[in-house]
Amino acid sequence: MLMETAALPSANRFGLIVAAVSAATLGAAFIAQYGFGLQPCELCLWQRWPYAVAILLGLGAALLPRRRAPLLGLAALSFAIGGGIAIFHVGVEQHWWQGLASCSGAPTPNSIEALRTQLMTAPVTRCDEPAFRFLGLTMAGWNVLWSALLAVTTAFAARRALARDAA
Repeated sequence: MLMETAALPSANRFGLIVAAVSAATLGAAFIAQYGFGLQPCELCLWQRWPYAVAILLGLGAALLPRRRAPLLGLAALSFAIGGGIAIFHVGVEQHWWQGLASCSGAPTPNSIEALRTQLMTAPVTRCDEPAFRFLGLTMAGWNVLWSALLAVTTAFAARRALARDAA
């Protein structure tokens, strides 16, 4: 077995941990955006949604003991989906494939006035141009690793909760 289940906290406490870690991860993204001026692209914003969902699922797992195993399982799935979005984003950054039309930074206004407004109010943030790298990985690359770790750990906690509920 990859992880000793005794090393995991109780399922109720683990639900709170899932919520807290997800909130901290979102907090880090907001600090990068508002504290350090790293403007998120469309895919960056998409990667935030699974963490918001995991906050709700983690709180639900902590507050609803009879539903904790499925809620933790859904939280693990949410982290896995976030990791999938991050993998897609890394592929766009590495130019392995093309990103979304909204990621190109190309304005798509329907009038001259709309073009002027868009150019004056919104910075153009492209999904294929990383704003930050640390130890050779972009924020999306780090999110792949972080999401995978959270998905696996939360899946083990869900399995443990399911085994306890069946006993």
